[in-house]
Amino acid sequence: MDVAVWLLAGCTFSCQEASAAISGVGVYGKLKFESGIHRVQRVPLTEKSGRVHTSAVSVAILPQADEVDVRLRNEDLRIDTYRSGGSGGQHANTTNSAVRVTHIPTGMTISIQDERSQHMNKAKALKVLCAKLYEMERSRIQLSRSKLRSEQIGSGDRSERIRTYNFPQGRVTDHRVGITHHAISDMMEGENLDIFIDALLLQQEMDAIASFSSTQ
Repeated sequence: MDVAVWLLAGCTFSCQEASAAISGVGVYGKLKFESGIHRVQRVPLTEKSGRVHTSAVSVAILPQADEVDVRLRNEDLRIDTYRSGGSGGQHANTTNSAVRVTHIPTGMTISIQDERSQHMNKAKALKVLCAKLYEMERSRIQLSRSKLRSEQIGSGDRSERIRTYNFPQGRVTDHRVGITHHAISDMMEGENLDIFIDALLLQQEMDAIASFSSTQ
């Protein structure tokens, strides 16, 4: 993915929240640096005295959640059979047709005795277990994404800004790497973002090298 070829159409609108999906090779590795507080300094069209107004936007960059994949491994299962309960007499089940499936890693247990066949009860128990494990994993992923989003946007305070867009001065300043670019109109058209991303990638690599060296 080449950041330099992104095209964004200029528009004017007001909203409290917006979302977009962006795909491409290595897209998350580059766009993750956009997460944080973006400060905007401008003179609104409705401002008669020419005063500069400051506002802030919280941006969260999250990877697309993969479909939850639940696979039951035989070594993770303990299957017990027992006689199912009944009303007695000719309805009493004299064979071990009831099935109890225990998922060892989570301790989750599913017991089924609805069917007369042990095979059918086992199949149903495994199906129910898969559904419950799916929901458990889906909830875990959602919680993880919510936590990641909260960490990225912080409290929303302007003091946590990562970048400032000053329209009167026509500049964009990234406070993490100390780079200022004087072509804000190009930036608003989707150009020159790679100037900041390349610098942030380089800083990330240097930090990783420094961290590795300190452990040696």
